[in-house]
Amino acid sequence: MSTPPDTANLHALRTLIRQFVDERDWAQFHTPKNLAMAMGIEAAEVMEHFQWLPTGNELTGDKRQAVGHELADVLVYLVRLADVLDIDLPAAVAEKMQLNREKYPADKVRGDARKYDEYD
Repeated sequence: MSTPPDTANLHALRTLIRQFVDERDWAQFHTPKNLAMAMGIEAAEVMEHFQWLPTGNELTGDKRQAVGHELADVLVYLVRLADVLDIDLPAAVAEKMQLNREKYPADKVRGDARKYDEYD
């Protein structure tokens, strides 16, 4: 299993988000269900910027900045949901990447985007 990534920046984000929430007394609204729904809604707002574009690489300037703000919203809700559920995100990522390595061995899947159960 690989070593979890450095957690300092993620812990700083979690602290920043906790402080923001605490200053507004919003923790009462931050149930796992509400946070998961909010994260999904924000992810849809990210997708909205790409709707009908050929690839999405066309985004520049203000539109690119708007996508950045929507991605920040997704990250805030993700970090907050993990915090509320007491999930160690770096450890979860490291574990998931190991599972993905086993499902998608690089020498077998390189350059091929099929799902793991579609390989011989």
